Amino acid sequence: MSLQNTIYQSSIFLQACRQFDRAADILGLPTGVCERTKQPRRCVVVSLPVRLDNGKVETFEGYRVQHNLSTGPAKGGIRFHEHVTLGEVAALAMWMSWKCSLVGLPYGGAKGGVIVNTHSLSKPELERLSRRYMQEIAPFIGPNVDIPAPDVGTDEQVMAWMVDTYSNHAGHYDPGVITGKPMAIGGSLGRREATGESVAWFVKAYLGDLRIKPGETTVVIQGFGNVGSEAALALEAWGAKIIGISDFTGGFHNPKGINVREAISHVAKNRTLRGYMGGNPLTNNELMELPCMVLIPAALEQVINENNAANLKCRVLAEGANGPTTNAADKIIDARGDIEVIPDVLCNSGGVIVSYFEWLQNLQSYYWSKEEVFEKLHKQLAKAKASVEDKKCQYNCSRREAALLLGISRVIEAKTKRGLFP
Repeated sequence: MSLQNTIYQSSIFLQACRQFDRAADILGLPTGVCERTKQPRRCVVVSLPVRLDNGKVETFEGYRVQHNLSTGPAKGGIRFHEHVTLGEVAALAMWMSWKCSLVGLPYGGAKGGVIVNTHSLSKPELERLSRRYMQEIAPFIGPNVDIPAPDVGTDEQVMAWMVDTYSNHAGHYDPGVITGKPMAIGGSLGRREATGESVAWFVKAYLGDLRIKPGETTVVIQGFGNVGSEAALALEAWGAKIIGISDFTGGFHNPKGINVREAISHVAKNRTLRGYMGGNPLTNNELMELPCMVLIPAALEQVINENNAANLKCRVLAEGANGPTTNAADKIIDARGDIEVIPDVLCNSGGVIVSYFEWLQNLQSYYWSKEEVFEKLHKQLAKAKASVEDKKCQYNCSRREAALLLGISRVIEAKTKRGLFP
């Protein structure tokens, strides 16, 4: 049966499937191998009744999809967002499988999500929802089974509540079940910055290949959450000028350069960029089409599509978000030939790499300095970049296709070596 007819059907899941199918065609994979590799291993759908501060009980819906367990325990974040769907979570889990294999981690891919607008919840309500979600998925996860982490709408504090809930059920503290935790309870130095750091590292590396200097680099960032803000800080420190930022409330443009720390302080105080005075307001759509050297979509999926791909005015497109570019937009960008794309499975891989480092530190009860973490991270990123560029030349394909070829072929090799049980 084709995956297009399953419970995961959605535009974002179809996008992930089409990317896989293109890579499978290049590799010449048999249909049976393709379907087995593409199909998520399992999914869990949970009902989450939560008592609100006013005494009423509201029931939320949550998911956990484990795409691949052939290469190690599953790994992937937990997303709290009002537009989460099972198909979206399945697509993100699939991409995590390729990402982990691409950068050489002993993990499969997974993802979780809860349909909720976190801005409508108080902190106690968010805690009750977080704990209830962990309680419901606890039988399906563990440090050697499936290891969640933060994603959109969740953070270190949410991970702290979740690891506490899991540990109370287990009867002992088990920090290895969650990554992205606060330092006080077994988190890793550098984990919070890791995804944005990898985006910035790849931007600098590819601009270096193009012989473009820091002082010549202007950057626009769509999505000023953890990933976007950390990438902004790293690129600003390097010498680049951040001329545009945005979140779901809208964007701001300042051709003279935005004060990144000032913008971060505004968000910390107000929860959003709304009311920020450091630039001229504009819509997210207008922000995406600003002339710049580097465009970083760092929020949600499918923000670059057939409606705006032809209007992009960047030299480098660095995908800090997962799945920000649709299949139709990919074709338009490939046909243009004037934009270097750093695909999501490569560009934002720093988060899962340092999550792996956190997991190792938890298992060993031995913790590294931030310098050690970033030194190891940069070596891993450089190795992945070199592998992708080699594969791109070998197959004369796009960088996205090259990255997917590497990730998918390594998963297939593991499945083939292990065989089919029984």
